[in-house]
Parts: sequence; structure tokens; C-alpha cells
Amino acid sequence: MSEDQNVVYIGRKPVMSYVLAVITHMNRPDAKEVVLKARGRAITTAVDTAEVTRRRFMSELAVEQISIGTEELPQELGGTRAVSYIEITLSRSVETEMEKGEEEKEAAESAS
Repeated sequence: MSEDQNVVYIGRKPVMSYVLAVITHMNRPDAKEVVLKARGRAITTAVDTAEVTRRRFMSELAVEQISIGTEELPQELGGTRAVSYIEITLSRSVETEMEKGEEEKEAAESAS
């Protein structure tokens, strides 16, 4: 398996395409976090993807980390060009997982 299995690369598609990718990834049983990576103009799409996913579909997700920076990319005619990038790490909040465990425990106790 590749080490980028929990990464969603953001490009020119509509925001909802990336939201679906995040939801699909997070519904896997072994998924604990997902990283959104974008450069240049796609940065706004990455931020929108994170916020739409958190607010509308998966309220248990939290922004764990945001990394920003600039990469120097070579140009065809020579020289380099600075391109900004962002990496947003979304993870299941610890509180939500603890609450799920408590709810399952209470359900098991009441069933007995």
C-alpha cells in the first residue's frame, strides 16, 4: 500500500466531489484521519471541502493540524515560480469516540 492512502489531493473538481472522497475514506473501519493537500488556486477548494464535510456531514471530525508553505517550482522557460500549498488534517475527535464507547457500554448494560 502507498503511504498516501489517507491523502485527498484537491484540484479543479467541484467541492462535493472531494467531500464525497473524504466521507468515503472516513467510513473505512481503520480510518482515523485524512489529509487534504492543495496548491495554488485549489487552496480555497480544500478549505471549503474541510468545512462542508465538518459542518454538514461529519460533525465528529475536527481539524487536527494545518500546514502552509511555499514551494519553488521550475518553469518551462527557466527560473522558478513560488506556489503556495496547504495541508489540512481532519481526524475523528477523541470526545466523540469516547462518547460512542460509553453509549455502546450503556446499551450493553441495559440489554442485560
